[in-house]
Amino acid sequence: MGAQRIAIFDTTLRDGEQSPGCSMNLEEKLQMARQLEALQVDVIEAGFPVASEDDFASVQAIARECRGPVIAALCRAIPRDIERAWEALKEAEHPRIHTFLATSDIHLQYKLQKTRAEALQMIREGVALARSFTPDVEFSAEDATRSDWDFLVEVCKVALDAGATVLNIPDTVGYTVPDEYGRLITHLRTHVPGIDQATISVHCHNDLGLAAANSLAAVLAGARQVECTINGIGERAGNAALEEVVMALSVRRDALPYETGVRKELLYRTSQTLANITGSEVQANKAIVGRNAFAHESGIHQHGMLSHQSTYEIMTPESVGVRRSSLVLGKHSGRHALAKRFEELGYPLDRAGLDKAYKLFTKLSDQKKEIFDEDLLAIVQDGLTHIPEVFKLRALQATAGTAMFATALVTLATEAGDATETAMGDGPVNAVFAAVDKLTGLSGRLLDYRLHSVSRGADAVGEVFVQVDFEGQPHGGKGASTDVVEASLRAYLNAVNKALFARRSRKPQAVEAGV
Repeated sequence: MGAQRIAIFDTTLRDGEQSPGCSMNLEEKLQMARQLEALQVDVIEAGFPVASEDDFASVQAIARECRGPVIAALCRAIPRDIERAWEALKEAEHPRIHTFLATSDIHLQYKLQKTRAEALQMIREGVALARSFTPDVEFSAEDATRSDWDFLVEVCKVALDAGATVLNIPDTVGYTVPDEYGRLITHLRTHVPGIDQATISVHCHNDLGLAAANSLAAVLAGARQVECTINGIGERAGNAALEEVVMALSVRRDALPYETGVRKELLYRTSQTLANITGSEVQANKAIVGRNAFAHESGIHQHGMLSHQSTYEIMTPESVGVRRSSLVLGKHSGRHALAKRFEELGYPLDRAGLDKAYKLFTKLSDQKKEIFDEDLLAIVQDGLTHIPEVFKLRALQATAGTAMFATALVTLATEAGDATETAMGDGPVNAVFAAVDKLTGLSGRLLDYRLHSVSRGADAVGEVFVQVDFEGQPHGGKGASTDVVEASLRAYLNAVNKALFARRSRKPQAVEAGV
């Protein structure tokens, strides 16, 4: 008998996007959805349509374009939410309405002001309405792990009788531990009549750092769908990381005799795609996709690796799409070689994209003798963004020293033509940011600044990530250059353009999701 299949439900575009600074526009959501489709996840939760017009449009566009996976939309167990979700989903090849209601006494009392009986009636009516639109209906008992187990049995019975085909038992606040969670899933499987006719799903948050472990414990207890996000992004401490769950199931088939349909060799590319879109850097020691995940510094470890790779690596870098060696390109390399390399890295470019990438490549090759894969990734991630560039860098000059104030002269291309400003600051980066604020009319408050080298050598490309607060809204930005000040300016401009795009397209948010 073959291994049992675990469905991978990706909620990067819904729960993941609720991370501060990780909001995406329509084109970015489509780009990420295409990558998730290539990754071959089973379900893409595309958004929460009733929350805003932008969310509705994103779900609708993804439902129209992504034809392979199930496309899910989240909605509360109330008629207007469910109807709105179906309106966004109805053109999907495989639509799923995902409706939810809180079931813990603390949520019922303080958030919903509902009795248990009222909650059961809402679940019954909400699931039945969703089922009238599509045969694929998922119900989530929000805050299930802090709910009374006997009441949770009633909730599952009602949802099943009303037509739910997937029952999600979420650890909404990351409260449970693996053994307890496994016992909860077993309790429901034992006490809910007909539950074997539905798929049990789990959705774990990482507040105690146990999201992946809890998810795997639930799988061992009988859950057959895991809800997760790329890089583990999501509310508060995030969700179970898709790459961790998938690779745990792959590497430990002896202890976890299950399989997924995920193309594991695309995990790193997908991780980098998300980091590029959100401007949120993957932590260096992040399991599976962090830049140190396959790095070995200890002499003992290095000796073991030279003797045999399996001494200190339980999976190969290539298995998740990390290349051991890089093809070195130089200024004499042509467009064909560059296009081929980008395609191998997972970024097939159209003619316009290749033209832009080639210009950036030739500029970089004048500054560096050798161009590595990391440099190419920086080019595609920094230079081929999909945010409308209201402001573009034309020229930069910065001076600094121990006995003088730092000054910066910045020229930007604007909608009204080129404009130049100067500013002083505590350092060249601070001066550059001040000059940009003068030119854009926005006053940014820097929340986070991170710099790291993405390739090797004294002429390495530096990559800068920033989080900037504009008008009370945080926006991430990312930039790359062999010059640290220029990389910082590009990252700040990226955040500025995101803030302007959000301001121009912003609609009032109606509700917030809590699963």
